[in-house]
Amino acid sequence: MSARRGLGARWRRRRPLRTRLAVAAAAAVALVAVGVCVAAFVVIRFKLYQQLDQNLAQSATLIAQQNRDEGPGVLTGQCRFLGAPACSQIVPADSAEDPGEAYLLPVSGATRAVASGQRAPYYANFTLPGGKPGRMYTTTFGSGVAVQVASRADIAERGVRQAAGLLLAVGGAGVLLSAVGGYWVSRTGLAPITRLTATAERIAATRDARHRIELPPGPPTREGRRKGRSGREDEVTRLAATFNTMLGELEESVAARRRLVADASHELRTPLTALRTNAELLARADRLTAAQRERAAGALGRQLREVTGLVNDLIELARDEEPRPLVEEVRLAPLAAHAVEAAREHWPAIPFTLHVAPEAAGLCVPGVPARLSRLLTNLLDNAAKFSPPGSPVELSLRATELTVRDHGPGIAEEDLPHVFDRFYRAERARALPGSGLGLAMARQIAHAHGAELTAERAPGGGALFRLALPAP
Repeated sequence: MSARRGLGARWRRRRPLRTRLAVAAAAAVALVAVGVCVAAFVVIRFKLYQQLDQNLAQSATLIAQQNRDEGPGVLTGQCRFLGAPACSQIVPADSAEDPGEAYLLPVSGATRAVASGQRAPYYANFTLPGGKPGRMYTTTFGSGVAVQVASRADIAERGVRQAAGLLLAVGGAGVLLSAVGGYWVSRTGLAPITRLTATAERIAATRDARHRIELPPGPPTREGRRKGRSGREDEVTRLAATFNTMLGELEESVAARRRLVADASHELRTPLTALRTNAELLARADRLTAAQRERAAGALGRQLREVTGLVNDLIELARDEEPRPLVEEVRLAPLAAHAVEAAREHWPAIPFTLHVAPEAAGLCVPGVPARLSRLLTNLLDNAAKFSPPGSPVELSLRATELTVRDHGPGIAEEDLPHVFDRFYRAERARALPGSGLGLAMARQIAHAHGAELTAERAPGGGALFRLALPAP
């Protein structure tokens, strides 16, 4: 038994899924076809013999009515030559009352028992002279007498054989059609899987995630239009649609990675060139005056800090989620107050105001305190950078959101879709210090904490950044 299971397991491992599905579908349909044919054969055979038995019973009743005064013996002699459709004879319960001529139909103890009333009427098969099959019915015929009626059964046997041949042909055709149907089902049902496999292999070979699986046409549903799916929602099509969605995410991720590498290399090229220039200049310090050496050393220090900050920002952006061991319940009001105090020290010419709604005084969110502090610092630094001296920067904390507003020139309409892009700097901000990573990092920190950060033009001028806090 275990050897058979081992062979079956090896066969399943060696055969492709399409072959296994075709064999399974064909076997199921063939089993049904064979079962139907066998059931039909049993029913046809039963009905043919039932009709033959009913004819014998009717003949026995008619003979009993027509030969009430007849004594024991053969009533129809034609059956001796097998020319009559039926033959009959009367048999007494006592063998001493038998006629002088021999009976044509077989007489047994069961026949005498029926004649004496000790046994119920019965049917029996026998062989007629000439080797042909016969069917006999034995029943009572008055008191102490039985009547036997027999008929050739070869007509029923011929019908049974013809039905068997016909059903065998039908069953064979059914098995053949089941094989064709199983192949068609496996080919049609697994077509999206085949396309999915081919697409995956093509992507693996070309490393190009722009390929997609062609989905079957169908009237799009509302959900399908929203998700870009076909109107057909069978499981395989949904798998193909999900695979296409995954490919889209992969393509976007690869493109974002390439943009990050390209942008980072572009942003690092200038400070690294300046660093190398100043380092080479300090290497020839003996040719410089003391003032020149001091200026070069100061520029080198500033550039090192700039490059260090840029690299740290890139490392922060490369991290998609917060380390779980560092997550804790963070009170936002004290965190916001600390961020405002730090901003006042860094931007002494800008007045910062903090407003905490009464319902938000004890507000806590799960997160990493240092990362949330970095988010607030980036938003405040960005607002201070674009605020004229003396213009306030307002930070407001409510139960559902945190906002940072400045009163500077605001965000141009064409810049609004790109303010959170990495290394993006608006035209009016290119002369200001910074690498264009602060807002991108702020949004990433917000997403990592389940919040949503958006930017908009503030009423009356300036920019407004809104941080929608996650529901408790």
